[in-house]
Amino acid sequence: MPEARFHPRIAEIPAADWDALRPDANPFVSHAFLHTLEDSGCIRAGWGWQAHHLGLYEHGRLRAAAPLYLKGNSHGEFVFDWSWAAAWERAGGDYYPKLLCGVPYSPITGPRLLAGGDAGLQRALVDAMRDEAEHLQLSSVHANFLLADEADAFGTDWLARSDVQFHWHNRGWRDFDDFLAALNHKKRANIRHERARVAATGLRAIWCDGATLSEAEWDEIHALYLATFDAKGNHAALTPTFFRRLGGMAQLALAYDTDGIAAMALFLEGDGVLYGRYWGSRVDVPGLHFELCYYRGIEYAITQGLRSFEPGAQGEHKLARGFLPVRTHSRHLLVHEGFRTAVREALRGESASMDSYAEECMVHSPYARRNTQGGEP
Repeated sequence: MPEARFHPRIAEIPAADWDALRPDANPFVSHAFLHTLEDSGCIRAGWGWQAHHLGLYEHGRLRAAAPLYLKGNSHGEFVFDWSWAAAWERAGGDYYPKLLCGVPYSPITGPRLLAGGDAGLQRALVDAMRDEAEHLQLSSVHANFLLADEADAFGTDWLARSDVQFHWHNRGWRDFDDFLAALNHKKRANIRHERARVAATGLRAIWCDGATLSEAEWDEIHALYLATFDAKGNHAALTPTFFRRLGGMAQLALAYDTDGIAAMALFLEGDGVLYGRYWGSRVDVPGLHFELCYYRGIEYAITQGLRSFEPGAQGEHKLARGFLPVRTHSRHLLVHEGFRTAVREALRGESASMDSYAEECMVHSPYARRNTQGGEP
């Protein structure tokens, strides 16, 4: 049997060994991305994050791994269990800390059980998480934004949960106008109107590789991110150092005015997918968010021949702009059997609601009837 070891820093695991276990090039579970989060001050116990990465070893060789964290709260996860925490604590229990298998601040579906495709090792990772929760006397273990083919590794006592995101899928369009032609008339006209309004402001918009930016430009970009989070009353967990170290991992859509960078949208790319992540602006321009975060991303995905574009969590306003609903999946182990049974009952209603919501969204697909499957693979 493999030996389970838990690491308080991903730097303890050689990057080549970790990355060799990934089934695809999803950038968010790369050693470089996770190490950058830790090494730039984004992962802090005071913010509710403590790295506790799992490795399975045979004869000293890493055979499987999982990004794992001890969580002191539920911030930065995007699978919301606040009501579970409140219920358990009202009953006299301690919900936190808990174990989370996932990627901090990143509601992105991707591999979580890194085992080189070995189903037996995937199950061994799940068993090791359960054993660690029992050893540490934790309330629960959570695995968020799983790949669909990882779900079989979790037993029936793990609760299944699903949500809806909106993704764009490439149907081989030649350019942005070709994509627009697939939409119904109303949605097509609305997008053209939004883009024309932004263009009329005189802002100069470009797409660029993060590797081409100076440290000063990265600091400007981080300041926009920070100000936008602050304006919404949200906690901005990503540091200036994290932004600068992203470098060549990032692509950006930038808008300039006479004072410099006025707005930005930051993306990562991997395995034929573009991922929209962060947005910030110091100007209030109607439609600018849609221009940088969605339309420039679609243009880039078409030009590069990418198969899909995932712009982030939530936001049914994306539906009118060519993004269709897809389901995301998570698994949750609540150690106390009675608590688990109660939550399972609640999840039945939640699951039915999500099914209805996804179906309703498809009724309002922005694609012309002849192309109703335009964004869905």
